[in-house]
Amino acid sequence: MSVSEDREVTPAVQAAPSPGIADPGPLGLAAFALTTFLLSAVNAHWTSGNSSGTAWLGYAFAYGGLIQLLAGMWEFRRGNVFASTAFSSYGGFWIGLFVWIRVVPNALAGTGHDLGWILLAFAIFNLYMLLMATQVNMAVFGVFLFLQLTEIFLAIGNFATNVTIGQVGGYLGLVTALVAWYTSAAGVSAGIGGKIQLPVGKPLIS
Repeated sequence: MSVSEDREVTPAVQAAPSPGIADPGPLGLAAFALTTFLLSAVNAHWTSGNSSGTAWLGYAFAYGGLIQLLAGMWEFRRGNVFASTAFSSYGGFWIGLFVWIRVVPNALAGTGHDLGWILLAFAIFNLYMLLMATQVNMAVFGVFLFLQLTEIFLAIGNFATNVTIGQVGGYLGLVTALVAWYTSAAGVSAGIGGKIQLPVGKPLIS
């Protein structure tokens, strides 16, 4: 069927597309990396004798906690189930750790194993996130792999009251932070879309 030239055709009215938001992943990873680095420096005994060892605490609430939680909420808006679950959960981890230390008297100096149980619980959560990360890319998988090792060693060190094992967990945490920073930088480079692009690798399972 043809439409004559003198027939007025009214175009269909289409709703304007909703504005998208930038990828919050690099921000969430940066917040996680920096806070993990500060705490892991304490656990690795890098700060012994040269600082109070509490520099990480405020950033656990503001950067690793609040900012990472916001990144998780933005990932929900983008429909990214994996990233929203990861960022929101670890944002809650840092906020919870801050509140626990501030509210419970002598939380870190106590003889109990509360911290060990916290780390064990998050190691269980991290395990299935690690499995799901095999479907994302190698960089993200690396973050969750080293984080899994960090949580296991720190939990064992707490339960066994073994300083050496805890220190190993601190060094693993430093590696975790570096991998997370790299993955964040790769996300920033991808978002810019310029000539500098950092590879993140293919998914292990696709």
